[in-house]
This record gives sequence, C-alpha cells and structure tokens, in this order.
Amino acid sequence: MTIEVPVVTAFLRHGGEILVLRRGERVGSYRGCWAAVSGFLEGADPLAQALREIEEETGVARAELRLARAGAPLAVEDATLERRWVVHPFLFDLAHRPVIRLDWEHTAYRWVRPEALAGLPTVPSLAAALRACWPGAVGDRGEDRKD
Repeated sequence: MTIEVPVVTAFLRHGGEILVLRRGERVGSYRGCWAAVSGFLEGADPLAQALREIEEETGVARAELRLARAGAPLAVEDATLERRWVVHPFLFDLAHRPVIRLDWEHTAYRWVRPEALAGLPTVPSLAAALRACWPGAVGDRGEDRKD
C-alpha cells in the first residue's frame, strides 16, 4: 500500500548555481544522495515549512532569502519505500553566498550549476522539482541519476 507524504524542497540560488546537500547516514531515506533543503510538511503552510527547514539545515536566515518562485506540487512515486512524495518546490535567491552551517542530516554541501544534477546521485526527481520552480534550469535529459 502506497502512503502519500507531503514534503517541501527548497533550492537556494546564487550566481546561477544552486546549493545541494549530501544526506547523511542518520536520515531515514536516500542516505548518501544529494538533495536540496527538504523536510516533511508539518502544517498547512508549505512556504513557512520551507523557510524553517532552510534555517535548520543550513543556518541561512530568512532575511537573507528572496522567494523567486513557488512551483506547483509534483508527485514522486517510490515503489521501494511504498511512498508517493508530494513535493512542494521553492526557489530562493540569495544576494551573496552565505556561510553554510550543516545540521545532523547532512555531511557535505556543494554549489553546482543545475545541469550538474545529471552527474550526481540524487534523491528521486530532484531535477524535476527544480524544473517546477525554475523552468529551463535543466533540460528534460538532465534527469536524476541513482547509483
């Protein structure tokens, strides 16, 4: 039986690059995969949840962020986990590249051009989530790679 799970995914953008975070061994799923800032939707307001997750996972304060676009939610099926993730994607612009302070969920971070997602082992449909809030950032061939 597939369970539907609402989540938020927030991309931080500066100078044409986005921040990606490598998921650690203590998280519940997709260990070692690259992702954007993400988390379970714990209320009715996806934007408020995205802002909370950004501050918790990166240390970047809300005052440093400018919402560029909220994408339409997309469904991401994962038969292995029996989950249908309902992803609420957001894109935030930064005036400068901030100091990133990772929390326990991640082991590393990188600033990458969107097309680089195709060469990274990412969480499912990360490129699709980015396209939902930054159309044209990655072509249809820039799909996620699972290792």
